[in-house]
Amino acid sequence: MTKVPLFMMKFPLYLFLLLSITLPSQVISQTEQTILLSLKRELGDPPSLQSWKPSPSAPCDWPEIRCAGGAVTKLLLSGKGITAQNLPAARICNLKHLTMLDLSDNSIAGELPTTLYNCSNLRHLDLSQNYLAGTIPADVDRLKTLTHLNLGGNSFSGEIPAAIGNLPELQTLQLFTNPFNGTIPREIGSLSNLEYLGLAYNVKLSPAKIPLEFAKLRKLRVMWMTKCNLIGEIPESFGNLTNLERLDLSVNNLTGRIPRSLFSLRKLKFLYLFLNGLSGVIPSTMQCLDLIDVDLARNNLTGFIPREFGKLKSLSTLHLYSNQLSGEIPISISLIPSLKYFRVYGNNLSGTLPPELGLHSRLIAFEFSENQISGGLPEHLCDGGVLMGVVAFSNNLSGVLPEWLGNCPSLATVQVFDNKFWGEVPLGLWTSRNLSSLILSNNSFSGELPRKLFRNLTRLEIGNNRFSGRISVGITSASNLVFFDARNNMLSGEIPRELTRLSRLSTLKLDGNQLSGAIPSEIVSWQSLSTMTLSGNKLSGKIPTAMAALSSLAYLDLSQNDLSGEIPPRFEQLKLVFLNLSSNQLSGSIPDEFNNLAFENSFLNNPHLCAYNPNLNLPNCFTKTEPDARKLSFKSLALILVGTIVVLLLVTASLVLYKKQWRKKQCARKVSTWRLTSFQKLDLGEMNLFSSLTENNLIGSGGFGKVYRVASNRPGEYVAVKKIWNRRDVDDKLMKEFMAEVEILGNIRHSNIVKLLCCYSSENSKVLVYEYMENQSLDKWLHGKLKTSPNGLSWPTRLNIAIGAAQGLCYMHHEFSPPIIHRDVKSSNILLDSEFRAKIADFGLAKMLTKPGEPHTMSTLAGSFGYIPPEYAYSTKINEKVDVYSFGVVLLELVTGKKPNKGGEPACSLVDWAWDHFSEGKSLADAFYEDIKDPRYEEEMASVFKLGLLCTRTLPSTRPSTKDILKVLRHCHSGSTRTRVGHEFDINPLLSDTRYIYSYKESNAASNNSSW
Repeated sequence: MTKVPLFMMKFPLYLFLLLSITLPSQVISQTEQTILLSLKRELGDPPSLQSWKPSPSAPCDWPEIRCAGGAVTKLLLSGKGITAQNLPAARICNLKHLTMLDLSDNSIAGELPTTLYNCSNLRHLDLSQNYLAGTIPADVDRLKTLTHLNLGGNSFSGEIPAAIGNLPELQTLQLFTNPFNGTIPREIGSLSNLEYLGLAYNVKLSPAKIPLEFAKLRKLRVMWMTKCNLIGEIPESFGNLTNLERLDLSVNNLTGRIPRSLFSLRKLKFLYLFLNGLSGVIPSTMQCLDLIDVDLARNNLTGFIPREFGKLKSLSTLHLYSNQLSGEIPISISLIPSLKYFRVYGNNLSGTLPPELGLHSRLIAFEFSENQISGGLPEHLCDGGVLMGVVAFSNNLSGVLPEWLGNCPSLATVQVFDNKFWGEVPLGLWTSRNLSSLILSNNSFSGELPRKLFRNLTRLEIGNNRFSGRISVGITSASNLVFFDARNNMLSGEIPRELTRLSRLSTLKLDGNQLSGAIPSEIVSWQSLSTMTLSGNKLSGKIPTAMAALSSLAYLDLSQNDLSGEIPPRFEQLKLVFLNLSSNQLSGSIPDEFNNLAFENSFLNNPHLCAYNPNLNLPNCFTKTEPDARKLSFKSLALILVGTIVVLLLVTASLVLYKKQWRKKQCARKVSTWRLTSFQKLDLGEMNLFSSLTENNLIGSGGFGKVYRVASNRPGEYVAVKKIWNRRDVDDKLMKEFMAEVEILGNIRHSNIVKLLCCYSSENSKVLVYEYMENQSLDKWLHGKLKTSPNGLSWPTRLNIAIGAAQGLCYMHHEFSPPIIHRDVKSSNILLDSEFRAKIADFGLAKMLTKPGEPHTMSTLAGSFGYIPPEYAYSTKINEKVDVYSFGVVLLELVTGKKPNKGGEPACSLVDWAWDHFSEGKSLADAFYEDIKDPRYEEEMASVFKLGLLCTRTLPSTRPSTKDILKVLRHCHSGSTRTRVGHEFDINPLLSDTRYIYSYKESNAASNNSSW
């Protein structure tokens, strides 16, 4: 018998051992590969998962997969563009060894499935930033192994389940930004291992106090509870949270004093209590020596600024503005080496500024306006070379401006108005390279204006000082200048013709000086000019005819000069909100456009002017007598009248015979009797109008009627005619309201509101006649058939459209009496004329014509989907901030090119998408519409994008006014990013500081135990 070698006898044993090790992992891999490929199909085969292909090494070599022992343990699908109607939890939980599931930042809808409970080993679950809805199951505590739960940024409603407090291993709980109701469950205080708690921006929670049980969270490092409707006091027991590094209770309704115990938390680095109702003094105990950011702004804090802040050597940001603090700024503040942002404006601070401010640190922002601080500016503020602004207005500062201001290259704004400064302005300040706004008004500065300004300057305000001499031609070197205010100085000489080179100028105020000569005739280049005040000078000559071509001009004051001649006839083309030509030597009749009481005080003290409106305080042009040499004798006049009457009788007789025959033919058509209410000159015959309401002239239709393009009697000119049908049984009260509204709109005179020319009313219908807009509506250029036009809207055109629409809204909200709320602002209601000037249209008149209870009756939910502000969901009382929200959506449309609503699903709104994009810290340029991207305009587009976010804030009170919006847009147009005078118009610090909005990127990073 042949002897078998020993190694061959042992081979089956080796083979058995090898197979016992390798076969199970291979089987697991093959099984889980099949599961994952099925999951990929179930998720719609997203392009981001194209690398998922069968192979011997799959799935553990796929980028989104992590394995241990051949089994899938982590599924990392964050931001993969996944769109699904539900979460395929059953499929996912077939991965029996799965410990981590990350599906954040996708478009997954549906409810939270209970099949997730089958993931028995799951420790990390992140479903944030999706469209999940419904309620969180009350038995969510069945996920016993969870250490990380993030459901933030979804649409979960109902109450936060108390069962969350039964997850003993939980270290991170993120439920921010959901429409939860009820209150925050106190059971969360039982999570003894919790390190991160994120409940911010749950704005629908009922007002409630902070649960006292939260003081038991001894391992807690981050408490993020911004804007949660918190009331009452901050518990003193929070001093027990000895591991707390970050406390953010901003934007709530907390009251009482700041607990002294908070400043005893030795590990605390970030303390945000911004915008509450906190009162009392700031605690002087400072044991949290590692503090980096402290924001206690916009409360009711009193007392002194504690000098103990000087102990905080790591302090970078100290915001104490908008409180009631008094006393001096402690010298110790100037000794903090890391201090960058120090804002204390809007208090009652007094005394002088610490002389060493800026000497030991690199200050970027130091703002102390609206206090009672005296003395001068410290010498060392710009020693660090990064100071961006001196915002010191409305104090008692005095002396001359220090020379260092002219040698600080980083300065973007200098605002020292409303102080007691005197002397000459440092020469270098006029030409500072990065300076965009220089505001010196209401001081006692003297000397002549500089021969040159730097081109980046967009805003120059030097009014109410003692500047003298001529306006230098060199001012035109500031080619980006938008706002120039030099009122009430001692300037003399002529207005330089070269000033008209400033094509971006929107405001020019030179009143109250000693200027002479004529107004430059070349002003046609000032197409952006909206305000011009030249009153109280010695100007002479005629009003330039070219002034009538300034299409944006809304405010004009030329009073108290020596202007003569006639008012240019084309002046009636201007859409002026304010006009003052009084106290001049003007002659002739005033243009027809101004023959109404709105301008009754605009022409006083011009002895040679007359008007056709007898109600104006001017001589009547009809009764004005001629010189004796030109009078006709009574007999001659009588003969002429008799001859004229005879001729008229003959002509009239012929016309009567003709019209009788014509009327017989028309009677068969049974045309209703129409009553005309006219508001503007209209060269359009009545019958010509009604005979033109045919399908061939139809340009639009809706639920309330149709719109036609009708030719006027002037060749090549058209009007838009909206015919609205209403029921005969509309009650008198509603009809009177409709006619009253028509009267109001018919009397609006503004270049950015579509003119209502007249209204025809009959028993069965109403016909509204508007000016015709050649380029149709904005939405057709953004989303419709004109989007792909070779002459598509460039960014400069889009920005001009935004400015024009904002001007119209600003007029409606702030300058017309009574104020008008549009309630349906959207891109389809912004019309464009032949030069793409924007005009607000469609004031919802048709909706007033239906009887209450009928299908199209106005309800509390006015507006269009995608543009409807959130307050419509809970309130019937609205104000102009509903228009602001809707206009914010339009701004986002202009920048991104996206539609306001995708498929009508609220969760897919442009507003949500834009906030998500910004909050995640993504590049704003990635949000811009590809066809208009241009490096030259990226800064402007970013500012408009941010402005759109501000306008679409949830709380109406936190949205800007249309006045503020217009100022920001005009400064965007000038290329300036520093857009405010003072504090309320500077959008950059607010939007670049993500503490004040929910920051998904930050919350995710903190959840993964990474640094902030």
